[in-house]
Amino acid sequence: MAITLTADDDEVVSTINTTPLVDVMLVLLIIFLITVPVVTHSVPVELPHERNKPQQVKIEDINISVDARGDVYWGEKKVANKDQLLEKLKAVATAEPQPAIQIRGDGNVAYESIGRVVLACQRAGIAKIGFVTEPPPKS
Repeated sequence: MAITLTADDDEVVSTINTTPLVDVMLVLLIIFLITVPVVTHSVPVELPHERNKPQQVKIEDINISVDARGDVYWGEKKVANKDQLLEKLKAVATAEPQPAIQIRGDGNVAYESIGRVVLACQRAGIAKIGFVTEPPPKS
């Protein structure tokens, strides 16, 4: 705000100088006009559509289950610790052809427990990891 004093008398003129306000508003308007088209346009990508088709499970595929408490099972047998799981996965990773690992996680298990199994598969060199889910209810 600018206050102008007149020379004739010592009264204060209380008018607001709106020139800086108009300048700032015009600069903001120009910035928005330039940036909005950049934000709204993106790279044209065709996103995949939902597909839920059951796949054939091969006999040689290995099922690793994680229950609600976070315990890991190799088939039907409980795995004692993550080192034992890693050793089993390393033994499987050298097989030709390498079997796929099917991870079955309980719906109430923490993501961390599933993440440990995925990390062990990655460290062992497993190329194919899948997650077993139930199909959505038919409506």
